[in-house]
Amino acid sequence: MESQPQVVKKKETRGRKPKPKDDKKEESGKVKEAKKSQQPTVDDKYTQWKSLVPVLYDWLANHNLVWPSLSCRWGPQLEKATYKNRQRLYLSEQTDGSVPNTLVIANCEVVKPRVAAAEHISQFNEEARSPFVKKYKTIIHPGEVNRIRELPQNSKIVATHTDSPDVLIWDVEAQPNRHAVLGATNSRPDLILTGHQDNAEFALAMCPTEPYVLSGGKDKSVVLWSIQDHISATATSPGAGGSIIKPNSKPGEGNDKAADGPSVGPRGVYLGHEDTVEDVAFCPSSAQEFCSVGDDSCLILWDARVGSSPVVKVEKAHNADLHCVDWNPHDDNLILTGSADNSVRMFDRRNLTSNGVGSSIYKFEGHRAAVLCVQWSPDKSSVFGSSAEDGLLNIWDYEKVGKKVERATRSPSSPPGLFFQHAGHRDKVVDFHWNAFDPWTIVSVSDDCDSTGGGGTLQIWRMSDLIYRPEEEVLAELEKFKSHVVACASKPRES
Repeated sequence: MESQPQVVKKKETRGRKPKPKDDKKEESGKVKEAKKSQQPTVDDKYTQWKSLVPVLYDWLANHNLVWPSLSCRWGPQLEKATYKNRQRLYLSEQTDGSVPNTLVIANCEVVKPRVAAAEHISQFNEEARSPFVKKYKTIIHPGEVNRIRELPQNSKIVATHTDSPDVLIWDVEAQPNRHAVLGATNSRPDLILTGHQDNAEFALAMCPTEPYVLSGGKDKSVVLWSIQDHISATATSPGAGGSIIKPNSKPGEGNDKAADGPSVGPRGVYLGHEDTVEDVAFCPSSAQEFCSVGDDSCLILWDARVGSSPVVKVEKAHNADLHCVDWNPHDDNLILTGSADNSVRMFDRRNLTSNGVGSSIYKFEGHRAAVLCVQWSPDKSSVFGSSAEDGLLNIWDYEKVGKKVERATRSPSSPPGLFFQHAGHRDKVVDFHWNAFDPWTIVSVSDDCDSTGGGGTLQIWRMSDLIYRPEEEVLAELEKFKSHVVACASKPRES
């Protein structure tokens, strides 16, 4: 019964007309006034979080976005240096139509662990852009960018979802840099993947083992493509500078029809959902196996080798719409789902249903609003993150659930398995991405329409390693530090 208003809310937040950050000047006071009467703790909680930044974080960069970005992804690492590494970052600008929607390629300076000064990382201005994030290239996107996903074998190739049935493929290095002004023609995608019968807006995945793309949409279908024949052989080699083959056209300034680029039909169409498919994920060890979740509350597992019908259909995986899914890259039996019922659940594919109802191993309850994104850590098999409309990004470790030590040290109000809560965003956290090159560094983005009246906030952050390293290691280091302090304090001062 409770899921209905949450479903409506989700549609509004995902499909609303965005406002630029500047529009908030008049509105901000009213919004804050209203918020204070309803939720007096929003600003207080943020102030408290900011005061704890030097203690909780090894590094944090805050980047103000004039227009909200509904997705954020790490691209390839470009350069390694002594104190920081340079890496591509993919974002978007979701505009109100006064300027074009864009796909943005930025360069990010990722400060290495234990380099940043504690007092420096907490002294940022919420209204400013970060010196660590610089726009490198702009692609004028045909319609707003709802989701960005990179090809794992070559992250210079990205797929995007917009409010249309097509998936657009971009070779971001080959695409020309464009000036996003009103009336400018759209950039031309390098490939267009066709096969959906209705808009496919959010569900999008790229395969870790083969150049395959997976999508879900309002037509209740899951569609699989291979782009193997359309990219050069070097493109799938890690670190290679391969580009998409463009036999008929060059990327550049097309007309308003995105369909001018070469199109690719589906390898398979999979039917089994009874409502919009909201997210999809590949099995990390097989290009033929994948899963999907939707507004029908179902989690479905598919195997392209056995046909286009579900292999397993988990009815009522949650008690509301499912928004997101991720498959564990270290243990391909484990699948995470996030829902409008505010919870994250973990399923073991060897034991998915009980009397036709979803039978999860764990249920993680640490959000107060719909969960929008879940993702496993690339570094530790039991760790994952979840972000939600409550503005929080929670980091969990399922190995900590039920342990006696954990029960003793955890505060009574903290949910089992939750070991870090990133509270730097003041509005819904619509996407985040762990950095595979720097595994405990996360990029996260919030759509700040409700809190400030427009724009968004991008944050790149790394929690202190004292929080996630093995306890014995941390205690040994602190003991060593204590001995050093004591030794320094006992030395006689020279007059």
